[in-house]
Amino acid sequence: MKDNLKKLKNGPLRIAMLGHKEIPSRQGGIEVVVEELATRMVQLVHQVTVFNRSSHNVAGKEYDRDRVRNYKGIRMKYVPTLDKRGLAAVTSSFFGALSSAFGRYDVVHFHAEGPASMLWIPKALGKRCIVTIHGLDHQRAKWGKFASAYIMMGEKMAVKHADEIIVLSQDMKDYFAKEYGRKTVFIPNGVNRPMIQDSHLIKKKYGLDKDSYILFLGRLVPEKGLSYLVDAFMQLKTDKKLVIAGGNSDAQDFVMDLKKHVGSDERIMFTGFVQGNILQSLYSNAYIYCLPSDLEGMPLSLLEAMSYGNCCLISDIDECASVVEDKAVLFRKSDVQDLKDKLADLLDHPAKVQAYKREASDFICSKYDWDKIVEETIDLYRGTYRD
Repeated sequence: MKDNLKKLKNGPLRIAMLGHKEIPSRQGGIEVVVEELATRMVQLVHQVTVFNRSSHNVAGKEYDRDRVRNYKGIRMKYVPTLDKRGLAAVTSSFFGALSSAFGRYDVVHFHAEGPASMLWIPKALGKRCIVTIHGLDHQRAKWGKFASAYIMMGEKMAVKHADEIIVLSQDMKDYFAKEYGRKTVFIPNGVNRPMIQDSHLIKKKYGLDKDSYILFLGRLVPEKGLSYLVDAFMQLKTDKKLVIAGGNSDAQDFVMDLKKHVGSDERIMFTGFVQGNILQSLYSNAYIYCLPSDLEGMPLSLLEAMSYGNCCLISDIDECASVVEDKAVLFRKSDVQDLKDKLADLLDHPAKVQAYKREASDFICSKYDWDKIVEETIDLYRGTYRD
C-alpha cells in the first residue's frame, strides 16, 4: 500500500465515484455532493468517472434526463440497475464496484453505507478505497430487515477494508470510535452562495408571496420529522402556509398517511419534487425554513437554506446544531409542543426572524467552502491529509 501511495503523491488522479443515484440531479443530498466534488476535481485536472444508476428518477419518470457521456468534464457511466425497492442500490453498487475494480483508477470513492458493501471488489484488485458515510442509514425508519442488514454489512465492510472513512459530524466520528475503534476523518459538505430569486414563479405556480410561508424542503421520509412539523403547525392560528417540498423515497405509505392526517387544512401544501428556478424561488422567499429531523448525516438542505439567508428552525440533534451554531433557532428533537412554541414565537416576532436572516448567508458560506473541502478530500486520496 505504501508503494501505491507514493504513486499518488503527485500529478492528476484517476478517480471513480459510486453510491449516488445519478448526476446531475437533486434526488438526494448525496447527488449534490458527488456533483460538487467531481466538477471541482475536474477543474483541478483530475480525471473523474461517476457510475450512475440506469433506473428512473425516484421522483418519477417525468424527471428522467437524457443520458450523456460527459458532463462538465466528468466521465459518465451508467450501470445495470434493478429498479425495485431495496434492489436499486444493491445492483448498481455491485456493477459500479466491478467496473471500477477493472478500470484504470487510482482511487474508488464510495458514497453511503449500503454501497460500501461492495468495497471488497475494487479492494481485492489493489485500488485505494475511500468511503463517505453520509448518515447512519441503518437507523432510517423506511428500511426493512433485508435493506437494514445490507446497509450494516456496508458499514462493517467500510470499517474493515476502507483505506479512509469520511464522516460528516462529530457524533458519527464518536460512533465509529466507540462501536469499532475505527479512526475516521471529519470533512463536511459545502455550500455555494446562490443568486436570490424573486417570488414571481412561485406566485404564478402556487400563489405564494414573499414571507407568506414556512418551508420544509427535503425527502418525505419519517426520520425528517415531518409528522412533528405538521402536528405543530396545525395547532397554530396563522395565515401563513406550510409548504412541504420534495419527493418521497421508498416511503409512499408514510406520505399517504401524512396527507390523510392533514386532511382539509388548506394552509398545508405539498409541491412534490422541485428543482431549478422553482426550488431557488422557494428558498429565496420563505419566512422560515424548518428542518425537524430525528436523524441526519449533514443536511445539505439546511446549508442551502442558510445560504439563501433564511431564518432556520431545526431540531437540536448534533448533526444540525453543530452546523448552525448560534445562527438559527433550535427545538428539542421530537417535541411537538416545543416546536409549536418556537414556531409561534417566530411568527409573532418578525424582527427576530429578520435578525437571523441577516447573518445566515455570510456565516454558512464562509464556514463550509467547497474549494477547501475538495482540497482536503484530494489530500485524503493521496494519503497526505493532516487532521
